[in-house]
Formats: sequence, structure tokens, C-alpha cells
Amino acid sequence: MSLALVRTVVGAAVLAVASFSSQASLIVNGDFEANPINPNSWTWKPSSEVPGWQGSNIEIWNSMNGVQAMTGNHFIELNAHGGNTGAWSIFQSFATDIGQSYELSFYYRARNGSNEQFEVTVADLSQTLNEHTNQGWSFFSSSFVATDTNTTLRFTSHNSGTIGNFLDGVSVVAQQGVAAVSAPATFGVFAAGLLALGLTRRSRHKG
Repeated sequence: MSLALVRTVVGAAVLAVASFSSQASLIVNGDFEANPINPNSWTWKPSSEVPGWQGSNIEIWNSMNGVQAMTGNHFIELNAHGGNTGAWSIFQSFATDIGQSYELSFYYRARNGSNEQFEVTVADLSQTLNEHTNQGWSFFSSSFVATDTNTTLRFTSHNSGTIGNFLDGVSVVAQQGVAAVSAPATFGVFAAGLLALGLTRRSRHKG
């Protein structure tokens, strides 16, 4: 294997990763920008009026109390204003291919304190997030495998009341073959190529 070929392989892997990261999300209105809201204000709406989402009321913020959105101008508070029966919970369903791996990611933040917590569930993935702070946004990313042709992503608050659990930048993208190659794996390909190149040069010198 020539050094030029090794560079081509590594370059292709990096390009594939970049292509994967730029794929369109399967989530509709994942950054909650669809409803117009004036800067430094907030509003709440029944989920039927927030494109893409279902479930409890949804409280949408735009740069309130010094908190800036991570994507776009808006973010939501899961524990919304208005009446609610049971736990605060919003969800969205989208088409998937059985056996396909997907990457879920989003930003989250507490409003008042680190005791705020919520659960995220999708297909075979279920996780409670209770370590978040109100001093900045945290980032969640994890993969799941679709078990049906229609998959539901759900966020459910573990706190009562109308204060707590900010969310923004919700995204789900399919992991496409080589696009899932990680940086260490890419380095491994490069190292293997260099080793092959060294062995080839040694054999030529011996001849």
C-alpha cells in the first residue's frame, strides 16, 4: 500500500464522518423555532400548536432570564405553564428502518437547580438525566437501533410543577455505514497503512 493510498483512505473516512454530521434530522422542529416569539419573552402553547410535537403543553422561550438558546433563538421548558394531568411529557414519532442504527442528540439544562431531572426514551434507549446544572447547557448524544418502522422519541419530566428542564437542538440522524467510523478507528487505518508501507520498503531493500 502506498502512502498516497493511505491518505486517500483516511481522507475518505473523514469526509464520510463530515457527511454524516451534516445529514438532515428526522425530527421536525427540533430547535423549536417554528412558533414566532419576540426576543426576551416566552409563551406557552398546547402541543397541537407546536409543529412536530405531541403531549403536554410546551413553554417556548426566547432569551429569557439571561438564558440563550443553543441552536437558533428558541428553546423550551419541559415543565410548562398551564394545567396538566400526570407527568409533563412531550413526544414525536418518525419513520425508521428496522435494525438501522440512529444517533440521538440534544442540549439540556436545569432552570433553577440540579435536582431537576427528566427521562428520555426512544426504541431500545432509556435514560434519566439528573446531573445537569443551571449554569450552562449540557450535551447528550447516544445511539439506538430501531425496532419498528415507526419510532417515538419521548421526554418526560420527573419533577412536578411548572418550573424545570430546558431542552434545545433535538436531532435524530441515521448512521450510514462508514459514516460511523470514529477518530480512533480512522487513526488505526492510517497506522495500518504506514506499517504496510514500511514492510513493503523493507522487502524491496532485501531484494
